Amino acid sequence: MPRRPLLAAIALAAMLTAPASALAQGYPERPVRLMLAFSAGGTLDVLARLVANKLTGLWGQSVVVENRPGSAGLIGSTAAAAADPDGYTLHLGAQSLAVNVTLQPAAKLDPVKDFEPIMLVATAQDLLIVGMQSPFKTVHELIEHAKANPGKLTYGTNNIGTSSHLSMTSFMNATGINVRMVPYTQSSQMVADVIGGRVDMQFPTSGGHVGNVKAGKVRALAVSGPDRAKLLPDVPTLRELGIVFEDESSWYALLAPRGTPKEIVEKINRDMETVLADPELRARTDTLGFRLIGGSPDRLREHMKSEVAKWAGVARTPAFLGK
Repeated sequence: MPRRPLLAAIALAAMLTAPASALAQGYPERPVRLMLAFSAGGTLDVLARLVANKLTGLWGQSVVVENRPGSAGLIGSTAAAAADPDGYTLHLGAQSLAVNVTLQPAAKLDPVKDFEPIMLVATAQDLLIVGMQSPFKTVHELIEHAKANPGKLTYGTNNIGTSSHLSMTSFMNATGINVRMVPYTQSSQMVADVIGGRVDMQFPTSGGHVGNVKAGKVRALAVSGPDRAKLLPDVPTLRELGIVFEDESSWYALLAPRGTPKEIVEKINRDMETVLADPELRARTDTLGFRLIGGSPDRLREHMKSEVAKWAGVARTPAFLGK
């Protein structure tokens, strides 16, 4: 064999047999895509860009957010799962991953089987809001009225399987009330209808609605989660009110395509712990209503397994189906 091809073959063999730890040590050597299955401009998009910016500074390589919205997150998640498992495509997925397994089984996308878990990045508090002209000043007033008038009150939601739908479903199942679903294609119209009293309530994540509460456009009756929202300290938690409710329905996880080397996954996990400890990031995410979590890939794997099982059960309830 001529000398140059021989040297190239030797170099290639060395690369293929190099310890995976050496590959991780040099990672990343080029820009990384952070795929998001939702539109630009929302609070999750802001979270993704905050994380991408911090990783860019840490790695010295650009981390570029790529938005691929559609089909309740399925389009972007499917594209991320199908990417090369080399660490250069990551996915910031939401709880819709666990719900779509049940709602869209034909897609055959399973977050447990089709991704390498990296980290449970954050959860978001859910905020039960009504218009200022609403007669309900407390959660218990709302529940009492809803029980006396089943199916009469309405709530707005973007779509089945979205965070506002999941949180309201959990609330109805926890309290035994029946509130009628009003689906929207535009979030802005939904918020306008809550403010105007054309729908009775909404149960979105808190980040995009703190401003409306503080401006006196809507009334916040309660938040989910173990603690009160830092920006809304006067709003009680559902737990305080004696309502058994999930800590947060909405969660956001960093994932890689199945087959991404374990050493690269572990490096990203370590670097993400550094990112989540950053004081600037923590202060900014507080204003968006996120609770930063962190932890190991195994913790995320178990979380996703439990979420898939949980929502498979909830999806069979009348509240989930809007009946």
